[in-house]
Amino acid sequence: MERSAKAAREQRTDQRSTFDKFVEQIELRVSQAPFFGICAGVVVLWVVSIPLWKDLHEWQIAIHTVGAVFTLLLVVLLENASRRSSEALQEKLNVIAEALAALLDSSAHDDPELKKAEEKLREAVGLEERH
Repeated sequence: MERSAKAAREQRTDQRSTFDKFVEQIELRVSQAPFFGICAGVVVLWVVSIPLWKDLHEWQIAIHTVGAVFTLLLVVLLENASRRSSEALQEKLNVIAEALAALLDSSAHDDPELKKAEEKLREAVGLEERH
C-alpha cells in the first residue's frame, strides 16, 4: 500500500521530458537478457542468410551498417542515461555533505577541530560548483 502511494506521488511530480522517459525505458530494456537474445538472433539470421546474397562483400556491409547505426544510437542514449544518473548521485552526495556540515557546525562551538572539518567539507562541496 505504501509503495503504491509513493508511486502515485512520483507520477504526479514527474516533470521529466518525453525524451528522458524514453531514454529511461531504453536503458531498462537493453540492460536485460532478452535484449542480448534479440541481438544474438539478428546475428544468427545474418549468418544463415549468406545463400541469399549474391556478393559476400554486400553481405558483410549489411551487418556492419546495421550494427554501426544501432551502436551509435545506443551509445548516445546510454551516455545520456549515465550522465543523468551521475548528476543525481552527485546531488544526493551534496545533500548528505551539507547535512553533515550542518551537524558539525552545530557541534563545533567548543571544538576547533570540528570547525575546521566543517569548513573543509563545505569547501569540498563547493568544488563542484567552481568546475
